[in-house]
Amino acid sequence: MTCIGNSGPLPEPVGKAIEQGDLVAVGVLSGNRNFEGRIHPLTRANYLASPPLVIAYAIAGTVDIDFEKQPLGIGKDGKEIFLRDIWPTREQIQEVERKFVIPAMFKEVYAKITDGNSNWNSLEAPDTLLYPWDEKSTYIKSPPFFDDMTTSLPEMKNVANAAVLLNLGDSVTTDHISPAGSISRTSPAARYLSARGLVPRQFNSYGSRRGNDAVMARGTFANIRLVNKFIGKAGPKTIHIPSNEEMAIFDAAEKYRAEGRSLIILAGKDYGSGSSRDWAAKGPWILGIKAVIAESYERIHRSNLVGMGIIPLQYLPEQNAESLGLTGKEGYSIELPHDLKTGQTLQVKLDNNKSFDVKVRFDTDVELTFFKNGGILNYMIRRMACS
Repeated sequence: MTCIGNSGPLPEPVGKAIEQGDLVAVGVLSGNRNFEGRIHPLTRANYLASPPLVIAYAIAGTVDIDFEKQPLGIGKDGKEIFLRDIWPTREQIQEVERKFVIPAMFKEVYAKITDGNSNWNSLEAPDTLLYPWDEKSTYIKSPPFFDDMTTSLPEMKNVANAAVLLNLGDSVTTDHISPAGSISRTSPAARYLSARGLVPRQFNSYGSRRGNDAVMARGTFANIRLVNKFIGKAGPKTIHIPSNEEMAIFDAAEKYRAEGRSLIILAGKDYGSGSSRDWAAKGPWILGIKAVIAESYERIHRSNLVGMGIIPLQYLPEQNAESLGLTGKEGYSIELPHDLKTGQTLQVKLDNNKSFDVKVRFDTDVELTFFKNGGILNYMIRRMACS
C-alpha cells in the first residue's frame, strides 16, 4: 500500500536476481498509478487493487493465482484457506469501526495538531525576511529559476541548431521524466550525493530531495525503464550526437551545454501522461531543453511545459518522426515570429536542408503570455515587482 516509490529497497539478493535474470517483477499497489517501475524501479508490472486485495496477494506471494479456485495457504489444521474464508463481512467491518473509529480519537488528534512534536519544536526557525540558504544542504538549495531574470520582458529567442537529447516513443510518463523513487547507486544523482559525503543508505529518494535542483536535474529521465530510441533498450542513457558517445542523460546535457547547444526532445503519443509532476517540466528546463516535438500531450504536462518556458510542438495529423524520416541526429531550428499566436503552424528546419511543419501548442493567450515571460514563475515575480 505505497504510492510513488517509498516502499524502500528490495533485499539485495532479490534485486540482483531480477537484474541478472532480466525478470519481470510484479507489484500490487493501492495507489493511483500503475506505471512500470512505479513503486520500485525493478518492478516492471504493477497492478492496482484495493488494500485488502494487496494484502491477499502479499499472503499468496504471487499474482499468478485464481482466488476463486486456489487457496491462499494451508491452515494449522491442514485445511486449505481461501480468500473467501478470511474476507470480512460488512457487519464485521462496522463492528471494528464502532469500536475503534470513534469521534474522540479525531478530536484528540486535531486538538494537538498545532502543537507539533519535540523534533519539530526543537528546530531553529530564523525570523529573517529572506531564507538563509545552507550551501552544504543536500535537501534544499536556492533554485536557478530566476538567475538570469530581468524586470523587463526577455527577447523571444529562436531555437537554433538544437540537438535531440532523447528520441522517445509513445506513453512516456512523468515517472519516466522525473522519477520520485529510489536513487540508483550508479546514477549522476548518486555521484553528486557521494561527492558530498553521503553513503547509499543516506541517498533517500528523489521525492524527498525535490527541494534540491542539483539532485532533481540529475534525476531527470533517470528512470531505468525509460526507452530511448538512440539506445534501443531500457535505461537512462543517450547518445551525444557529435561524438556518438553513449552516456548518462544528465552528462550528455552538460556536454551540450558546454558546447553552447540548446536541446529538444522527440516523442510519440501521450507525452507526459500520469501524475502532474512539476519536476517533469522543471528538470528538462534545467537540462537546457527548449522544445518538445510530440504526436500528442497529456493536458496538464503540456501546460507545465509552457509554465517553464518550454515550447510544446505537435506533429501535424498523420505525421510523426518515422513518417518524416527523422533519425533524431539532425540539428533542429525553429523560428518564432514576433507576432506568435496560439495554435500557429511553424516550420522546423533541419541541418540536412529538409523541413516539416508543426503546430505550436500554446492553447490560450494566457499560456502565450507565460511563455513570453520565460515561464509562469517569472511572470508572477514580474507582476509582484510591478505592483
